[in-house]
Amino acid sequence: MEFFKRNHECKHDKFPPDKDIGYCSDCGELIENQWFIIRCSCCGVKHKAILKNGQIVPQEKFCHNCGSKNFIVERVNKINFIDINYAVLVKTVIPVENIRYTQSWSEPKETSNYTRKLLQQFR
Repeated sequence: MEFFKRNHECKHDKFPPDKDIGYCSDCGELIENQWFIIRCSCCGVKHKAILKNGQIVPQEKFCHNCGSKNFIVERVNKINFIDINYAVLVKTVIPVENIRYTQSWSEPKETSNYTRKLLQQFR
């Protein structure tokens, strides 16, 4: 029965692919868009990449140019319109460390020349 339970993990579908980094409007997590291209390790021809079980793999099993079955996954910093048909987009969550602390100020005495100072911070 656990197989049929709904997975409530956010897919970040509303986060636009043209932004490099930003916050998801659904869950509020920090998201980084990463583009990947697959090339043949023998001849260097680009192949269409797909995401299968969390791994980036070529759509075809072998290179249509040289017949090789070995491929290289290459990360692209900026995607251009020529490579958009070959690339796959992976939206990764960047963990953000929340640092919470409390600060307080001391009230100045009305009768003296005492200036306000920030008290020591405790974590």
